[in-house]
Amino acid sequence: MKSYRDLDIYNEAYQLVLEVHQMSLKLPKYKLYEQGSQIRRLSKSIKDNIVEGFGRQRYKQEFIKFLVYSQSSCDETIDHLRMISDIHYPKNPLTELRDKYIVLGKRINKFIQYVENNWE
Repeated sequence: MKSYRDLDIYNEAYQLVLEVHQMSLKLPKYKLYEQGSQIRRLSKSIKDNIVEGFGRQRYKQEFIKFLVYSQSSCDETIDHLRMISDIHYPKNPLTELRDKYIVLGKRINKFIQYVENNWE
């Protein structure tokens, strides 16, 4: 791997940022800057921590630390999507988007395990 852009988890996280951004802009105006801003920042932090960790890959524990931050942001994004869905989309929940983040979280976790066991 020459770049963080070679990581599937980065590319998946990036695509999900775009989906979350579009979804967040459809929130009611009174929630656009509160919940909308928060969910956008959370989703971006997933990919940002992957990038920062990759930049520190020379130090395995630093790389793992930032991947764990990414995993935590993913979990928090899932929770916020659930809340937004329950409040604003009860008839048409954001289940598909949440499920994509659940899969991403599992992939990040597997990548953390790979780095722990195979990275030099």
